[in-house]
Amino acid sequence: MSEVESLQGRLLIASPSLLDPNFRRTVVLVTEHNDDGAAGLVLNRPSPAPVVELVPDLEPLVEGDEQVWVGGPVQPNAVLVLGEFLDPDDAAVPLFGALGFPSLDEPQDVAAMTVRRRVFAGYAGWGAGQLEDELARDDWIVEDSHPDDAFTDAPGELWADVLRRKGGVYELVARIPEDPSVN
Repeated sequence: MSEVESLQGRLLIASPSLLDPNFRRTVVLVTEHNDDGAAGLVLNRPSPAPVVELVPDLEPLVEGDEQVWVGGPVQPNAVLVLGEFLDPDDAAVPLFGALGFPSLDEPQDVAAMTVRRRVFAGYAGWGAGQLEDELARDDWIVEDSHPDDAFTDAPGELWADVLRRKGGVYELVARIPEDPSVN
């Protein structure tokens, strides 16, 4: 990128002032960021629907009745699988570290190449300069990602947990009630 440092592999934490219902109190993993725009996956929005019901072909990738996660408002019918690969070179689309998107031609092979997987419907997307404008408005707080963030078992706590991990004033921000009128 020429003007802005790429945020690929980092987290965007929705600021308390970001009231867009698609992103309120979300944590987004940036999967791509360049001069043409950015894309990411919302990590803390599980849907009520299990993978087995919505995408039966991907049943070999999940255990039990694991649900599909809402990755964002763009192309909500598109299915993306995020995997943590044993060998990152096995990812069809490597992202960073051991994370990447697998080829879904043979779903049963993906399970053997990955430690963990998560199925997302849709993604978050920004056109050229749009994310930079939102960052300038302080809509997002940027933080380093940890591999466990993408596979959280406590999605309702992820927003506050990442803010607390960032430390400083963000520890106070993490305590802001979702409905300030109950403060």
